[in-house]
Amino acid sequence: MNFSELGLSPKVLEAITAAGYTTPTTIQAQAIPHALQRKDVLGLAQTGSGKTAAFVLPMLTLLEKGRAKARMPRTLILEPTRELAAQVHEAFETLGKQHKLTVALLIGGVAFEPQAAKINRGADVVIATPGRLLDHMERGGLLLTGIEMLVIDEADRMLDMGFIPDIEKICKLLPFTRQTLFFSATMPPEIHRLTTQFLHNPVRIEASAPSSSPASIEQRLVKVPHDPAQKRDALRILLRTQTNVKNGIVFANRKTTVALLEKSLKRHGFSAGALHGDMDQSARLKMLAAFRNNEVTYLIASDVAARGLDIPEVSHVFNFDVPIHAEDYVHRVGRTGRAGREGHAFTMVTREEAKHLRAIEALIKKDIEYFDIGSADESAEPPVKEHRAHRGAKKVSHHREKPDAAKPIAAKPVTAKPVPDVRPAPVRQPEQRRARPERELEDAPESGGFHKGNMPAFLLRK
Repeated sequence: MNFSELGLSPKVLEAITAAGYTTPTTIQAQAIPHALQRKDVLGLAQTGSGKTAAFVLPMLTLLEKGRAKARMPRTLILEPTRELAAQVHEAFETLGKQHKLTVALLIGGVAFEPQAAKINRGADVVIATPGRLLDHMERGGLLLTGIEMLVIDEADRMLDMGFIPDIEKICKLLPFTRQTLFFSATMPPEIHRLTTQFLHNPVRIEASAPSSSPASIEQRLVKVPHDPAQKRDALRILLRTQTNVKNGIVFANRKTTVALLEKSLKRHGFSAGALHGDMDQSARLKMLAAFRNNEVTYLIASDVAARGLDIPEVSHVFNFDVPIHAEDYVHRVGRTGRAGREGHAFTMVTREEAKHLRAIEALIKKDIEYFDIGSADESAEPPVKEHRAHRGAKKVSHHREKPDAAKPIAAKPVTAKPVPDVRPAPVRQPEQRRARPERELEDAPESGGFHKGNMPAFLLRK
């Protein structure tokens, strides 16, 4: 099957040919015809399966008729992260070259006013993260009553990031007769509830088994110690064992770990950069551009980069930490082996992370084999022990020399001096303490009180 059989318009087919696409993926071949018929679509597919083109191509065809009004966009695409929203915007720029459509990108981390100005002129397509979209709506600069098609992408990621209440709020403001395209890599119970709430008689498309990892990815486990320093040593050994790395992503669970790994790898001569949620949008885009252009070999990232990054030639993925949620493992390893390419995924496992590993293997229904990197770099540990022992040896020898040198001094009869110093101290202190109460007792009766000899006159009056 080729794209010309899917019912796309000639302009879209021309853009597809110019972009170098030849045959549609499974999700594209199944979703595009139903989307062109304006049916609701529920698409389940793993990352890297071409979901973006599955809704961009039919949307471009349907938008050829009609025109957008001021502050009333015609289509809305919701994305969980800024990176994924920017990537969809790039897809419209590539595939929509033959169309004169206005596409507004509403994401945080950038100026608010240019986004509002584009909406005021009239936007055919709005690509937004839920938070920034609600900001525009609350300021009265955006109306959703004219939406013809809604796309909710990476719905399970929306759930993980806590965006479901925002999505429910947005959907209540949309027309009831809209068309909805709903895409997700996994189908937890909460996502299943949303599909029954948002979709009307949807066409269910399952391009691959939910929560599965592509067969083209070689997955391995690496046993590592729990000590952070030794674990970083093991990571460097692992990276050096892979001689065919074009570029790789190193995932960590915490932003602090991401920053620490970046400094560690750079200090040991690796070409590395960092990507995490605390970076502003300009810094993120700059780092991603450097990684795509092979200016940076290893991208150390938190789960903010686990989904939606379209970097097709990532050869390796290294999980420095086992992901806490098993679904995140599927999305992490999905960054490599995209579009049928060969990929390699290594997960470093400590004894404390065994329960998370069991959850992952239960989810993907596969036992992951171990990869032997040899003995970890133990050069750091023995020197510490030897160094401490050497210091201790000096202290022992120092204490041994002291008694030898003190023998002639100790032989001198100096015992008479400390004795008088000790005796007067306890004797003087009690004498002073006793003297104070004795004086008080002697002075007390001297006051005598009043008697007949010294009675005041006013007391003698009757």
